[in-house]
Amino acid sequence: MAQHTPAPRQICPNCDGHASVAVTLGGRNSAGHLRTVTAHCPACHGTGAHRPLATAKEVQV
Repeated sequence: MAQHTPAPRQICPNCDGHASVAVTLGGRNSAGHLRTVTAHCPACHGTGAHRPLATAKEVQV
């Protein structure tokens, strides 16, 4: 039997698949570790994949 091949994931055009990054704040804490914050892509919400717009069939009112 033939097997179905899943559709390839569409990479988010805003972040090119690099959805989350760690940004250094420029200093170190008392233990000597770099202080960082994590930033997520606002378009894909940190998933790295672009979801196509919903069709009329998918939208339920």
